[in-house]
Amino acid sequence: MSPPEIDSLDTLRLHIREFAQARAWERYHTPKNLVMALSVEAAELLEPFQWLTPEQSQHLSDEQHEAVRQEIADVLIYLTRLADLLDIDLLDAAADKLAINARKYPVEKAHGNALKYSDLSND
Repeated sequence: MSPPEIDSLDTLRLHIREFAQARAWERYHTPKNLVMALSVEAAELLEPFQWLTPEQSQHLSDEQHEAVRQEIADVLIYLTRLADLLDIDLLDAAADKLAINARKYPVEKAHGNALKYSDLSND
């Protein structure tokens, strides 16, 4: 079976919804369960990077790259399903959060450092 053509988050959301419906998984796809599954998948994303140096993490083998690719897909699928159930538009939410972060981390204060916004100077 070839993968479905997915060209947008809306298309992905519909494919995931149909996938779950075809298997009668709606009863398992509660926000609580999806958040737990998302957390597990995000943790699994750590495994291919475990024990790598920063340099090695930027130059993954083909096998490592595919493992990361698969785990990122799992994270995206669970996140998309959760957003669908909670009626959250992922792109709108991301745009809003970027605007919030831009206010918290103005370029003139945050450029070139990794300080938390509360630790940036208030000059």
